[in-house]
Amino acid sequence: MLDSFEVNKILGAFLGTCLALQAVHLMAGAVFAPRVPETPGYEIAVTETPAAGSQENAKPAEEPLEQRLASASTERGQAATKPCEVCHTFEKGGQNRVGPNLWGVVDRDRASEQGFNYSAAMKSKGGKWTFEELDKFLANPRRDIPGTAMTFAGIERGRQRADVIDYLRTLSDNPVPLPQVAQSPPPAGAESDDKSDAKGGANGEPKSDKSDKSDAKGGANGNAKEGAKGGANGGSKGGSKGESKGGAK
Repeated sequence: MLDSFEVNKILGAFLGTCLALQAVHLMAGAVFAPRVPETPGYEIAVTETPAAGSQENAKPAEEPLEQRLASASTERGQAATKPCEVCHTFEKGGQNRVGPNLWGVVDRDRASEQGFNYSAAMKSKGGKWTFEELDKFLANPRRDIPGTAMTFAGIERGRQRADVIDYLRTLSDNPVPLPQVAQSPPPAGAESDDKSDAKGGANGEPKSDKSDKSDAKGGANGNAKEGAKGGANGGSKGGSKGESKGGAK
């Protein structure tokens, strides 16, 4: 059996260990004490995104398709379609590849090229490949027709799309005429100015005629009165003078 001295040593070692651990705990708490925030809670970093209508992220509005086609270049469009020759042919009677032959595609019915297996999404879309439909499809094919098998990412720039569409338009025996550019109405100020000028000119001419007539009338009356007055005065003076001289003689 253990005597009291051995028991005391064991208890002393145990207590010393506990005191050492407590001291280490107090020292660690003093060194690594957490900073207490002024406001309770967690601070979450949020990246501010500009509003949708802000001027910084707002993309400039594209010109109407009619205006873009009016200034389009067939040569630039043909150059832009060079990468498309991997999947498409452009000559009359050309074979279908990964994509259908594009001869006469403008104003052609969708999914109508003989011998080509179109996707279900393209078949169900229906309609014709008008200028407007081609412009939307070339901008983003998968957004315009979800489920299409075409993996082309699209042409972001509107002017380049217009060049490509203008080139595709020429791939026909009877090319579809370009749409007419809508004429913008004249400003309201210009129209009112034209009306004012027309009204002023119409009202001004009769007034000048009246003035001319008044001047002519005044001149004629003045000349007649002065002539009559001068003739009367001259005749009276001459007759009186002759009678006076004759009577005296």
